[in-house]
Amino acid sequence: MKYIFTFLLIIGIGIAGWLLNLYNEIRGDLDKVVNYNPPKTTQFFDRDGKLIANIFKKEHRLYVKYEDIPARVVEALVAIEDTHFFEHHGINPDAISRAMIKNIKAMKYVEGASTLTQQLIKSIVLTREKKLIRKIKEALLAVRLETILTKEQILERYLNQVYFGHSYYGIRTAAQGYFRKDLFELNLKEIAILVGLPKAPSFYDPTRNLKFTLTRANQVISRMHTLGWINDEEYKDSINYIPKVYNDTLTKNKAPYIVDYAIKILHKDIKDIRSGGYKINLTIDLDAQKIAREALKYGYDRIIQRDEKLQKNPKNNVDHDGNEVEEGYFVNSLNGALISIENNTGKILAMVGGVDYKESSFNRVVQSRRQPGSSAKPFFYQTALDLGYSPASQLIDIGRTYNYEIDGEEKKWQPKNYGGKFKGIITLRESLVKSRNLATINLVTDVGIDEMYKGLENFGITGMPKDLSITLGSFSISPFDFSKAYSSFSNDGIQVTPYMINSITNSKGETINFEPEVKYVDSPEQIYLMKSILEDVVLKGTGRRAKVKGIELAGKTGTTNNNTDAWFCGFSPTIQTIVWFGKDDNTAMRRSEGGGTTAAPSFSYFYKKYLEIHPEIQREFQMPDNVKSSYVNGHKEYYTQTSPLPKTQMPVTNEAPNGEIIEF
Repeated sequence: MKYIFTFLLIIGIGIAGWLLNLYNEIRGDLDKVVNYNPPKTTQFFDRDGKLIANIFKKEHRLYVKYEDIPARVVEALVAIEDTHFFEHHGINPDAISRAMIKNIKAMKYVEGASTLTQQLIKSIVLTREKKLIRKIKEALLAVRLETILTKEQILERYLNQVYFGHSYYGIRTAAQGYFRKDLFELNLKEIAILVGLPKAPSFYDPTRNLKFTLTRANQVISRMHTLGWINDEEYKDSINYIPKVYNDTLTKNKAPYIVDYAIKILHKDIKDIRSGGYKINLTIDLDAQKIAREALKYGYDRIIQRDEKLQKNPKNNVDHDGNEVEEGYFVNSLNGALISIENNTGKILAMVGGVDYKESSFNRVVQSRRQPGSSAKPFFYQTALDLGYSPASQLIDIGRTYNYEIDGEEKKWQPKNYGGKFKGIITLRESLVKSRNLATINLVTDVGIDEMYKGLENFGITGMPKDLSITLGSFSISPFDFSKAYSSFSNDGIQVTPYMINSITNSKGETINFEPEVKYVDSPEQIYLMKSILEDVVLKGTGRRAKVKGIELAGKTGTTNNNTDAWFCGFSPTIQTIVWFGKDDNTAMRRSEGGGTTAAPSFSYFYKKYLEIHPEIQREFQMPDNVKSSYVNGHKEYYTQTSPLPKTQMPVTNEAPNGEIIEF
C-alpha cells in the first residue's frame, strides 16, 4: 500500500510538473486575451448620421462595450452555451465528466465541455483542433484568465470576438448585418438566432439556411424557458416568430468616390484607418449625393442621345474638319464630374468623380486636371473690376493678330469669338454674359498680363502660362481646385477650401473636430458686382440652360478648343456646384457639346431636385449696403467706390425708365 501511495504521489508530482511546464510555455498567450485589441471596422457617416460605408481590412467587426450589451443577450448566450458561467472558475468539472462519459461510450470525440472562457481562449490563441493537448492548454489558460479578468470583461471579449457567419465578427456586427438593428432594438427571437450562430455559423447562416437557424434559435428560447428566465407568454410569442433577415453587402458603401477620397486623405495621418474602429463623420449629405449622381447621369445620357441621333444621320456624322467618323467615336471614354459645397464653409455636400464607379474608380473631381476654357473669365474680369473698371465699362470686341516666335519661326495667333462675329463696342457686363473671347483678350491686353497674372494668383490659381492664351483658359485645373477658386464669388470674397471630414472619433471615444480653412480674397461689394454679372449669364447669357424656377443662380459656362472640355461653374445663395464633362483620353467632343449645352443641364437638374428636399434654403442673393445702382442707357447697373460708373456714361437724371427714383 505504501508503495502504491508513493507511486501515485510520484505520478501526481510528475503530472503537476508537466502541467506547470506546459503552462509556462503558453502563459504568454494570455496577453492576447487580456490586452484584447482586435481589428475593428471603421464607419463613415453623413452629416445627418446616416451610414455611408463600413471599411475594414480582413474582419468586419463593430465593437460593443459590455455596458451597451442588453442583459437579454447575456442571458440567452449563457443559457445555451454555459449555464454555470457566473459560478465556475474557468472550467466546468460536471460538464467535463458528462462529455467524457459520452465520448468513451461512442469511442470517439462527440461532445465538448468548453465554457465560454475556454471558447474565448480557443478563438483568440489556440487552434480549433479536437485534441487532448489543446483541451488541457485551454483549461489551464481558462483557469488563469478568470483570476485576471472579471466575468463581464470575458463576456465583452467573447461577444466581440466570435464569428457569426456571413463574414460578421462580433454580435453588434451580426445584429446590424442580419437585422439592420442595434443590439437594444433586437427582440428575443433575433437574439436567440444570434447567440445560436457561433456553434456552426455557416450551417446556421440565416441568409442561406433559415429553417435550421430558426430550429437552433428555438432551442435557445426553450432552454431559457426551462431555466425560468422567460415566462410562458414570452416563450409563446417568440417560438413562432419569424424575423426579416437581410443579405446586405458588408461595406454597404453608398458613396464610393467619397469614401475612397476620405480614406486617401486620412491614411496619411491614420495608418490603421481600415482596422482602428474609427467613426468618421463626413460633411456629405447622402440625399444630395444621390441627386448629384443622378444629375451627372442625366447630363451624360443627354449627350449620348444627341450622339445616337447624329449617328442615324450620316450627313451629320462628321468631326470638326468635316471628316466622317466611325460609330461610337463620340461615346468612347466620355465621362463627367460634379462637386457641390456649402458657400460659407467649404463643406462638401456631394462629390461624384465619374458617371459609373463600377466602370472607373478614377475620381475626376480631385485626380484630373482639365482646361477650364471660358469658365476662367470671371477671374480676369474681377481683377479688372478691382482695378477700377465697372460692369458698364466699354470694351473693344474686335479681332487682333498677334505675332510671336517659336524656335526662331514667326507665327500668328488670330483668336475668334464663338461663331466668328464681333460687336465692336461692348460693355464689360455684356462681354462676360455673352462670353466674348475678343473683348476679353483686349481687356487683358489693356490691363496688362502681369496684373492679370497677379489677380489669378490671388484667387489661388497657379501654374499658368504667362501669355495671352490664359484668357481662354489654356491652363489646367481640377474641379476640386476650381471649386475652391470659385468660392471667392459664392462666399462674398472669402475663399474656402472644400473639405469633407467633420470629425473623427477613435475607439476610445476621443474626438477631433475640423474647421473651415478660409482666406480673404476681395470685399463683398466688389464680389457682388461679379455676382450680378454671373446672374445675367444664367438669366440671358450662355448659361440659360442652368436656370431653375424659384431660386436665383449665378454661374459661368466654359468650353475649350475643339470642345474637349465642357464646364458649368455656378452657385445659389448658399450652395456652389461645379460640373465638368469631357473624354478621358482628351479627344474632342462634338462641336455642339459646350458648357451651356452639356454641363449646364446637369447643374440645373441638381438644384431643381435639391430644392425639392430642402425647400427651406435661401433663394435670393443679398446686396451689400455699399453697392449702389443707376441706369445706363436704360439698363440698371451696379457700381461701388472702387468701380464707379464711367463719367461719360453717367445718366443726367436719377429717374429710371419706369419712373423709379434712384440714388447716385
